Amino acid sequence: MAEILFPALFVLLALGLPVAFAMAIAVFLALSFGSSYPHLVVVKEMFSGLDSFPLLAVPFFILASEIMTGGAVTLAILRLAQSLVGHLRGGLGHANVVSSAMFAGISGSALADAAGPGTMMIRMMEKAGYDRPYAGALTIASSVVGPIIPPSITMIIYAMQDKEVSVGSLFMAGVLPGVLITAMVLMANARVSSQRNYSTGAPMPPLREIGRIAFYALPALFLILLIVGGIRFGIFTPTEASVIAVFYALVVGMFVYRSLKLRDLPAIILRAALTSGAVLLILGAARAFAWVLIIEGIPQFLAETIIAWDLSPVVFLLAVNVLLLGFGLFMDPLPGVMILVPILAPISFALGIDPNHFAIIVIVNLTLGLTTPPVGSLIFVVSSTVGLKPSTLIREMPPFFVALAVALLLITFVPFLSTWLPGVSGF
Repeated sequence: MAEILFPALFVLLALGLPVAFAMAIAVFLALSFGSSYPHLVVVKEMFSGLDSFPLLAVPFFILASEIMTGGAVTLAILRLAQSLVGHLRGGLGHANVVSSAMFAGISGSALADAAGPGTMMIRMMEKAGYDRPYAGALTIASSVVGPIIPPSITMIIYAMQDKEVSVGSLFMAGVLPGVLITAMVLMANARVSSQRNYSTGAPMPPLREIGRIAFYALPALFLILLIVGGIRFGIFTPTEASVIAVFYALVVGMFVYRSLKLRDLPAIILRAALTSGAVLLILGAARAFAWVLIIEGIPQFLAETIIAWDLSPVVFLLAVNVLLLGFGLFMDPLPGVMILVPILAPISFALGIDPNHFAIIVIVNLTLGLTTPPVGSLIFVVSSTVGLKPSTLIREMPPFFVALAVALLLITFVPFLSTWLPGVSGF
């Protein structure tokens, strides 16, 4: 079956089929010409992959994100970011990066970061004299932290594939790597802004004004502390946290910022349902794809082969980085996690690599694939919002590729970044 599965998948992806359909059709073809299993197995495995209580957290976090991305919440975060760093050289670019990091704690999605505050910041940067392609490229790079800083949909899916980690431990493990990625993108923006002489923003406001802006943004940012703190102290599970996040978002939107009206809810729920349906369809197809791999014994074979090579952890992690970066060129993070984690995680554990550390390496690698052609979803989201060709955005990306690569190497070879917070938090 594997001899049919992989060529079929690559051909279907090359033809432009959505990832979920490409994986499902590849599995059907593998069953049709490579086995005697009935086709009903594909449907069964797809539904089995979705029959999971922890998976309920995905649609609820998506719904909470949709509720919280109203104009008042996004503007509050943007104003806070601009008040903190807008006075520096390349200040609006810095504000773009910082607002993405703040918004990551609400959305849990790179695409939501790019489509929400990222789009607004691109318009503001262009009006301030920044080149529009550069503003778009900066938004692509800064949105990478969406799935790294908790809460994260990708981390929820990862924890379902690797029993050595929990959603709570991954949420903690992602904080410092997310801060590191943000810092590296800020440094890249500072360098480019200095070279191109991009102007500073408005003067730094008085501390009293910064405090007032921060106080206004506090209800939005408190959602991060509510989710992470509640899970850390055992008040609720990640799935329960997602429901509480929806309730909190409703209260903040309707009674604190008063930007959410009852008449807005049907459209918000519809958008969340469509996004959740797309995500869950990918997960179901990935489960069927992974089932074929397991039936064929591919994970076990690869694990035994790699362990027999007696690689050092350093060499193994270098090889994993190359593999995942290559895989991310053609596959989105969620199916990548579903397919690769059952293969790679047991090997890393056998080599003595901390499970939380390895999980963050995998998630960061696959998320970086969103910034690279030919399938980089962030490129196409931003290109559609700013009205530019993807190739125009890609030409502005090299400084950010360098920054993200340095961040990836530090995350890979400095385990402290991924293991310290889970350790002190009791995970």
